[in-house]
Amino acid sequence: MITLRIRHRTTYSYNRPVSLRPHRLMLRPRESRELRLRSMKLTVEPQAMVTWAHDVAGNMVATATFQVMTDKLIIESVTELELDAVEWPVFDVAASAIFHPFQYSADERTDLGALSVPQHPDPVGRLQAWSEAFVRSTPTDTLALLKDINAGILEWISYQEREDEGTQSPIQTLDRGWGSCRDMAVLFIEAVRTLGFAGRIVSGYLHNPSLEITGSAGMGTTHAWAEVYVPGAGWITFDPTNRSVGGANLIPVAVGRDIRQVMPVVGEFIGMNDAFDSMSVDVSVQA
Repeated sequence: MITLRIRHRTTYSYNRPVSLRPHRLMLRPRESRELRLRSMKLTVEPQAMVTWAHDVAGNMVATATFQVMTDKLIIESVTELELDAVEWPVFDVAASAIFHPFQYSADERTDLGALSVPQHPDPVGRLQAWSEAFVRSTPTDTLALLKDINAGILEWISYQEREDEGTQSPIQTLDRGWGSCRDMAVLFIEAVRTLGFAGRIVSGYLHNPSLEITGSAGMGTTHAWAEVYVPGAGWITFDPTNRSVGGANLIPVAVGRDIRQVMPVVGEFIGMNDAFDSMSVDVSVQA
């Protein structure tokens, strides 16, 4: 078990005062058997009314509502938590799902719903064909298949940090041959969905004490990865950016069907078109 302190500071600067519309903040880590939250402090400048609610995926969402105009917005969260995720987890897959293809139960299909449906167009079936190339036989070992896709992404795609907003589609990532952690996570999720798996995107933090993990410029950063639902084992974590399986070094904050649903800070302002000046994000994850 390790105790971590996470500081996440987002700063927006404007070259003249603007009115801020409500901002959605997803900064509170998801508690689980592996993660216990000890404390969290959220501060917002200028002063805002902050309300909390759970969204449809069970994420804890804060909404900040502002009453004054401002030329700067600062959102900072400081969290302390205990992380107890093993390095090499063993998964107790149900007998019915040991080999792929398998069928989710009727209840699972109903509850998983859109998480099993690809979200990006694939008109000529290119992603489908790319995914099926990892299937060595029929039937094939379920966990081995998922691990092969997770590891195989880095053989096709080179990691490249992107500062610009948005996420590449899976086809764009395949065409370009490079992508950020969120691009790789989306590619992985869409690939396994074409094979009938239910998957969801995860946003959170990466703890990188050795400074050797891909996707982090320092000891910690924001990060994106994926989870796949396998009967018996439940939601299994896959990080294609690092070819890793399981939650060691990963602190989940939000899960969702689409990457747009799990962004840490989302909001708008009312002002002149040229009012926006800059945005900066500073994250530290330390023992």
